[in-house]
Amino acid sequence: MPSEIFEAAVARTKSITKRPSNEQLLTLYALYKQVTVGDVSGKRPGMFDLKGRAKYDAWAGIKGKSADEAETEYIALVDELAAA
Repeated sequence: MPSEIFEAAVARTKSITKRPSNEQLLTLYALYKQVTVGDVSGKRPGMFDLKGRAKYDAWAGIKGKSADEAETEYIALVDELAAA
């Protein structure tokens, strides 16, 4: 179950003024999914779904990471992006 600090960090992402890079957005997505869902499951999207594949690959890249560790990394990344 995500912590209140994590939930606050999720809410803070909406107030970040400078757009994060695509890599940072994928990292945020992957960490968020790892915290809220767990390890990636299902089939990798087809080759014509570039966005879906990128998201799937980012999430699959952190497979096995604990929810607590992913939560800590997510919060740190949001702090870094909010300070920029």
